[in-house]
Amino acid sequence: MWCWRRMLGVTWNEFRTNVSIIRELDIKQRVSTLVHSRILKFFGHVSRRDNNSIERLVVQGKVEGTRARGRSPMRWTDQIKSSVGGPLLECTKLSANREKA
Repeated sequence: MWCWRRMLGVTWNEFRTNVSIIRELDIKQRVSTLVHSRILKFFGHVSRRDNNSIERLVVQGKVEGTRARGRSPMRWTDQIKSSVGGPLLECTKLSANREKA
């Protein structure tokens, strides 16, 4: 948002809402939703590849070992699971049918 405010020359003490900035720039879709939809499309593309694909192994594979202490980071597969609302196996099955997705 700050970059759009900067483009318009809006100072920090002008009390304008984010919605008014978006309307003035005539932005139809937010960047975060565009990125999220492209992540889902790429996941579907990789999931439909053959089983011995290196891309599929990287996306769906598990890494052995332990994590560092502290809060666990948001992983790429966690984003997929939260958007579909199910486990990764169910997401893979859903991506097999392109017409349904």
